[in-house]
Amino acid sequence: MRAADPRLGGLFVLADDDPRWKWDPAAQAAAACAGGASVVQLRAKRSGDRAALAFAREIRALTRRQGVLFFVNDRFDLALAAEADGVHLGQDDLPPASLPASARARLRIGRSTHSLEEAQAAQREPIDYAAFGPVFETTSKEAPGAARGLAQLAEVARAVAPLPLVAIGGIDAARIPELCAAGAAGVAVLSAVAGAEDPEAATRALVAALRSGAPRA
Repeated sequence: MRAADPRLGGLFVLADDDPRWKWDPAAQAAAACAGGASVVQLRAKRSGDRAALAFAREIRALTRRQGVLFFVNDRFDLALAAEADGVHLGQDDLPPASLPASARARLRIGRSTHSLEEAQAAQREPIDYAAFGPVFETTSKEAPGAARGLAQLAEVARAVAPLPLVAIGGIDAARIPELCAAGAAGVAVLSAVAGAEDPEAATRALVAALRSGAPRA
């Protein structure tokens, strides 16, 4: 297992290509970087490969300048082509152990989980962090089932340790302290930034809440 990167315990901003957002993924990513996000994840569910790769390369350039980690959701091949730092894999994507050894060596790997059983399985996989949710109700993305809640988040955080756990689903700045108290090392947001009037300011507020809510060493 690789040494843990402290940025995997920060704010993950999903740069999403849904046309309902005012800004495209690259603009969302730029605001996230300016606002202090630790990680930007490209979520390109609607774009073809050519457009997704163009977004990925643009985001890679700006995240590199800002010292922010860059992940591509679902597609390790696009992550490699864009020289991303990592790939985030859902339950319907290739399992981490099925990625070529060269890709696993090059990319950090995140894994989505939605139940204690999935989290326990993920803890045994060659990954760098696990995500869990939706913790709260969300309309930003297709989420499997109902909100899981803080009690289940705490149970999953214990199950995946020592891997960092990233909470996702219905998160805003006001909810971050209770997520940290339940054991989340980081939080991931989509509409809280993509749907904000001022996405950079929204990112700054989320980062501030995460820093104040994180447990002291």
